Amino acid sequence: MSTDIFIQIQSLQSSVESSPAPSALKDSIVEKLNVVAEMARRGGEFTREFDQISHYVEWVVNLPWQNRSQDVLDLNHAQQVLNQSHHGMPEIKERILEYLAVLQLNIKNAVSHGESFKSSRAPILFFVGLVGTGKTTIAKSIALAMGRQFARIPFGGMGDALDLRGQSRVRPDAEVGQVIKAMRRVGVKNPVILLDEIDRVSEHARSDIMGVLVELLDPEQNHAFTDHYIDHPFDLSEVLFIATANNTNNISTAVLDRLEIMSMPSYTDLEKITIGRDYLLPKNMQETGIPPGTIIIDDQVWPNIVRPLGFDAGVRTLSRTINGICRKIARLIVEGKGQRFNLTQENIKQYLPV
Repeated sequence: MSTDIFIQIQSLQSSVESSPAPSALKDSIVEKLNVVAEMARRGGEFTREFDQISHYVEWVVNLPWQNRSQDVLDLNHAQQVLNQSHHGMPEIKERILEYLAVLQLNIKNAVSHGESFKSSRAPILFFVGLVGTGKTTIAKSIALAMGRQFARIPFGGMGDALDLRGQSRVRPDAEVGQVIKAMRRVGVKNPVILLDEIDRVSEHARSDIMGVLVELLDPEQNHAFTDHYIDHPFDLSEVLFIATANNTNNISTAVLDRLEIMSMPSYTDLEKITIGRDYLLPKNMQETGIPPGTIIIDDQVWPNIVRPLGFDAGVRTLSRTINGICRKIARLIVEGKGQRFNLTQENIKQYLPV
């Protein structure tokens, strides 16, 4: 019998024992590895069991059982980040600053009493609004403002609660759930996780998925969230969850009860002009490699860009229009047809995308 298998098993045992996983879980894994080693000694068929335990160990040792990122609690920094990324939204920005202030005071109080700080319950923000109103991007900005890692879990079309919860390892094609996958991707216990479009799950699986969400969003339960694949409680109490939806019609009352609903209103034409001029145009110029100051759009032209899109509650169509303008000008620059472009009411039509 080749000694390679025993070397691999010993390597797995070492990685488990040196990992920050809970002791009970490590003992359970070592016991399983011993069983596989015994099967190998007896010359039995152990390939399937070894592959399964190897994959399992890989997941367990790479989860952030203890690793945390350091929160940035500077309110001025947070205000600056939020203002740079989003126009308006004063209520949402105030709520984030209030949460950071509470965190800061709790940390100071714990330090002054010589105690270890235990993170206070984070608000579970729920952004409700039509498409394009900035629900997803404000969640990313919140993570950036707090200095936290960010992960997104899309709910659109989700057809099984096991997509969140994971599948039992008795199944040959078992997978870890989306929640634990997100935790591994970010590598810390305290990220911002966006639960995107929770109103768009499949009808036949809605009740089961809402049941998982109740546990996920309840601070009395999510400190011991159990993925079926990992089969051991994982602490999610330090995660800042943010949820989004177009409306609340398809969301259970139990889930809504755990969420802090914040309405994302539609933008007026005047607000779209401000967003297009101060946010979208500089962003798209940077993405298309156009130097600052190359494109000058007259104030009288902005209503012509925005007003035909007034039916659009958000700014996605406006963003695509501005991106199209930038692409056209990028081509003109490369073709040597100009280095500075002033868009006026007389020439705007030649720059608008078809």
